[in-house]
Amino acid sequence: MNGADDTDGLAITLGVEEEFFLVDPESRDLLADPDPAIFRTCEENRGSHKIVRELMRSQIETNTRVCRSVAELRDALRDTRRIVIDAAGRHGAAVLAASTHPFASWRTQAPTPQDRYERFTMSYQDIVRRFMVGGMHIHAGFGDADSRIRVMTALRRYLPFLHALSGSSPFNAGRETGFKSWRLTVVGSLPRSGLPGPLASRAEYDRLVAEYRKMKFVENGSELWWDIRPSHAYPTVELRICDICTRLEDAVTIAALYACLIRRLMRLDREGALRPEPLTEIVAENRWIAQRYGVLAFLGDPAREGGRIDIDDYAAELIESVAPDARALGCEAEVRRSVRIIREGAGADRQIDLYRLRLLEGDGEAEALRRVVDQALVETREGIEETHG
Repeated sequence: MNGADDTDGLAITLGVEEEFFLVDPESRDLLADPDPAIFRTCEENRGSHKIVRELMRSQIETNTRVCRSVAELRDALRDTRRIVIDAAGRHGAAVLAASTHPFASWRTQAPTPQDRYERFTMSYQDIVRRFMVGGMHIHAGFGDADSRIRVMTALRRYLPFLHALSGSSPFNAGRETGFKSWRLTVVGSLPRSGLPGPLASRAEYDRLVAEYRKMKFVENGSELWWDIRPSHAYPTVELRICDICTRLEDAVTIAALYACLIRRLMRLDREGALRPEPLTEIVAENRWIAQRYGVLAFLGDPAREGGRIDIDDYAAELIESVAPDARALGCEAEVRRSVRIIREGAGADRQIDLYRLRLLEGDGEAEALRRVVDQALVETREGIEETHG
């Protein structure tokens, strides 16, 4: 991404939200009521970023500044992770980038005392009380309001692949769930979640929100918790399907892929050459396969003989299709790194591998899960002291 240059009208800005857990370094359990000084220290040191409380008191959310390149986004993510890790460390906590805590119980947690969260608890009851999940949301600013909607719709088919690269929530309440992303199961218990239907214009989206508001189902578009949506607050399309990546570089890879796909789809949209939309039901099936199997998925592909494609082959074809955009955006290495995630595993795979290894070597389940937390805490800190050339 060549700075603020928009000579071809294909400039993209990026920003990332990451939702972390605050952990007791001794017990490795969640801190049900962490020291408020953590949040004050973050506020004092946030610079051009934004750091806020999340639904549960044991969570903290970072929002990077607006970035004009993938390299700038990497630096911003290093900043935001460093700020929260340093603040937490000064006040008796550690920071965990995983979309579920391996063994914490929702019964010991409490919502943050804010009007919005109290209203949600009244409406959604145990869904909110059990909502111990964190994700990664990537905002991309580009085009005009209508082109953002058309590109958002065209992006739906790629969501399962992007999600598979991010899986980091294989455990829930001390149990191995059998899923690489248990988080999506929890999020799916909310209304207005999952895949959006195909939309053709901003006016069509606005009419939908107006219908929801007329029936008093929502106050505004921020209560449409889709896997991808137009942001209510910013002129961006917000990718919401992904788990939080334990490793910072995995997050950068997914953001780079997202930006390249957007640029490619913007070009096709200009030419009136966007592909026909696949059936939402088929995309939803791939979404479930990605949630279940992560980087071991065989995704459905109706155009292929046999109807399925190995995710490794899918990645190779996708990388080739966005190669001109990766060159234009200066993120070829980041995009290629998606193959490494597939072959080495995402955060969920490393958690499961360590857990099973510790059981084989004689640890009890509780100790094995504590080791999983320890590994994820180390990975959350990886690379935050580096500077990008």
